[in-house]
Amino acid sequence: MQNHKLREVFNLDFPNNFLHKILTVVSGPDMVDLTFHNFVSYKENVDRKRVEAALSACHLPQGKNDGINPEDFPETVYKTFLMNLCPRPDINEIFTSHHSKAKPYMTKDHLTKFINKKQRNSHLNDTLFPPAKPDRVQGLIEKYEPSGMNIQRGQLSPEGMVWFLCGPENSIISQDKLFLYQDMNQPLSHYFINSSHNTYLTGGQFSGSASPEMYRQTLLAGCRCVELDCWKGRTPDDEPIITHGYTMTNEILFKDALEAIAESAFKISPYPVILSFENHVDLPKQQAKMAEYCRTILGDMLLTEPLEKYPLKPGVPLPSPQDLMGKILIKNKKNQFMPGENQDALKKRKSLEDEVTDQPIPTEKDSTGIIPYSSLSKLDTQQSAGWQGARMHGTAGLEVTAYEEMSSLVNYIQPIKFESFEISKNHSYVVSSFTELKAYELLTRSPIQFVNYNKRQMSRIYPKGTRMDSSNYMPQMFWNVGCQMVALNFQTSDVPMQQNMALFEFNGQSGYLLKHDFMCRPDKHFDPFSVDRIDVVVASTLSITIISGQFLSERSVKSYIEVELFGLPGDPKRRYRTKVTPNANSINPIWNEDPFVFEKILMPELASLRIVALEEGAKFIGHRIIPVTAVCSGYHHVCLRSESNQPLTMPSLFVYVEMKDYVPDSWAGTVF
Repeated sequence: MQNHKLREVFNLDFPNNFLHKILTVVSGPDMVDLTFHNFVSYKENVDRKRVEAALSACHLPQGKNDGINPEDFPETVYKTFLMNLCPRPDINEIFTSHHSKAKPYMTKDHLTKFINKKQRNSHLNDTLFPPAKPDRVQGLIEKYEPSGMNIQRGQLSPEGMVWFLCGPENSIISQDKLFLYQDMNQPLSHYFINSSHNTYLTGGQFSGSASPEMYRQTLLAGCRCVELDCWKGRTPDDEPIITHGYTMTNEILFKDALEAIAESAFKISPYPVILSFENHVDLPKQQAKMAEYCRTILGDMLLTEPLEKYPLKPGVPLPSPQDLMGKILIKNKKNQFMPGENQDALKKRKSLEDEVTDQPIPTEKDSTGIIPYSSLSKLDTQQSAGWQGARMHGTAGLEVTAYEEMSSLVNYIQPIKFESFEISKNHSYVVSSFTELKAYELLTRSPIQFVNYNKRQMSRIYPKGTRMDSSNYMPQMFWNVGCQMVALNFQTSDVPMQQNMALFEFNGQSGYLLKHDFMCRPDKHFDPFSVDRIDVVVASTLSITIISGQFLSERSVKSYIEVELFGLPGDPKRRYRTKVTPNANSINPIWNEDPFVFEKILMPELASLRIVALEEGAKFIGHRIIPVTAVCSGYHHVCLRSESNQPLTMPSLFVYVEMKDYVPDSWAGTVF
């Protein structure tokens, strides 16, 4: 890119000599979807010569204001340029140790042995997953080797080795697990469900903005359970609204949220969507309007009646995601009849109750956006205390009873107040919600009972009310006891949300992940705090060596890598980190330190590996979170993600991974 164009594009007043240190490579499938790779030298003489040498090797212009014709810069030339700009001594060393001595190539047989010895999981069944054969390996040589002569001879050059190790055949992820591979015919309670809290908010819980667009974006991100905090309009004839009660957040129309949901519910996944209502609309007329909107806007997507095969009776399990494909389920309070009471009697009782207790919920806010205390003081002390407490602890406990129209829409997700693990143990269709504090108390006090509870019915966990900044708790601890709807603030890309998004990327982005058999079957015993073997589950050992990085930053910075494991309480908890690179080299830093070993991962199906690249001073560069069961053995390039889990264009890490069954030291001598 010429100097004056660079100045125009970036609108920056660089000194002239700074522009001599910049090279911009523009690539893309067409003239619109372009990616700009900016290479900036911090040592003009050294790096300029490096770039010139790379261009010279490709027989490309090297002058100060020279341009390159796109026809002269196809993919093959681009690869050669990158190889010269970013040499790979780390891969050359691997290549040298596996090819014929004194030969500048690897034979087909050598490559076959390398693949089977280094790139293949040792515990795979040879019949189901046969080792590589020379004929298949020849196809890999044809795909990655740049020299036609080498292809004819069945040989792979060091450059071909680089591109082979960058190819999808050597992804660190088992590619089949990205597609829909799990059984989707088990009861809903057997799945982790991608879930959102206060979905309408774009920022903080107290003064952040609300927008219907959040429902679209959250559903398009794979979420299957969204929350709607419903409140009545200011007059009985007004529209129902969605807002975070008793805060300075703005209001959106209930119908606008439903329209956004209807548009996006099944764009990414065909499996059921759950609408978790926190309903504060205490006017029958407005509740009826809400129910009408649900029926008309959601249409045939709305499940209004239980499926014939799964009646709402004791002992009957929930239907499966497959049974409920394309359906939207409503979680809202359902009418609870008193003994001998029919629908007309319920209406009469509600009418009498309203005459006595009907105090309008204060909606007028002062200039600061906060409900004045004078408004609250008009109410009785108990109500006032409850509503003031709602500011700090949330408003879920202030939900109103459902009237007939809304109640009739509720079937398989009927919320009840949790009293004990024994209550409603035979009714799969009732669900309880817990703040993270209450859920943590239960899982530490009664973990086995919590697991058993979640085998037959569902639970929903949500952040404590003091998380005003919309931060998140770690979902892992609640997945460990089988909680299905572990609801997070999707607007905050912190580590908990990163883990949630990374894991639900698997199984075809369906938004449903099947729990381990031991967390579903009533005849199995599972204690997440057990430090011993879990029945017949085989623990794993994971070893990872951080070898090098590629194009980690557009700036010249020192960097380091951290590696940690999320899993059961008894899993290895150590967070490893490499040394900081001695030089500010962002293009191809090399570590190649001793491997980081997680010796005994008790239940690999409940564990995930996190790798994060950081600048000196702990500034985030990129990360990757991968379920342990999806991690492949061998040499791999790990493409890094942004904080919002979006793939970064170039930053990657080169690692070596070994996945093995865990063998206690006392048995080591008896295992072959």
